[in-house]
Amino acid sequence: MAREELTRLTGNGNGTCGEDDCPNVYRTASGSIVVQGDVSDAFTPPQGEGLVEIPEGVLREAVRALGR
Repeated sequence: MAREELTRLTGNGNGTCGEDDCPNVYRTASGSIVVQGDVSDAFTPPQGEGLVEIPEGVLREAVRALGR
């Protein structure tokens, strides 16, 4: 899936972290959520899964964008 196919729920690309490298939350066409963040090593997830860390403010912004 290409980034262009996702709806960006957070960030506007005008902040201190540039257009593409910020922690962000996206919604797919099917309604699922994709999270971009720093890789976390908090624990080892099951095969095929990964862990990322995002600031709480990014998650709050995504919830507001979803109207909740």
